[in-house]
Amino acid sequence: MDVIYGLIPLMIGIGLIGVVIFIWSVRNGQYDDLEGDANRILMDDDDPLLPDSSTTEKANKEKE
Repeated sequence: MDVIYGLIPLMIGIGLIGVVIFIWSVRNGQYDDLEGDANRILMDDDDPLLPDSSTTEKANKEKE
């Protein structure tokens, strides 16, 4: 029973710390753009990541 007298203030303190961290994150804009990353991952980039052989051959001819 004596343990409860120590755990209750400890849990209230941890809860208050959580609320303070949540308020801090909202004020700093952590939750402003919730849809941006979800939509950005679906966008297709038109630029190829690896050059194809025709562009490498053109670049080699231009160097000569």
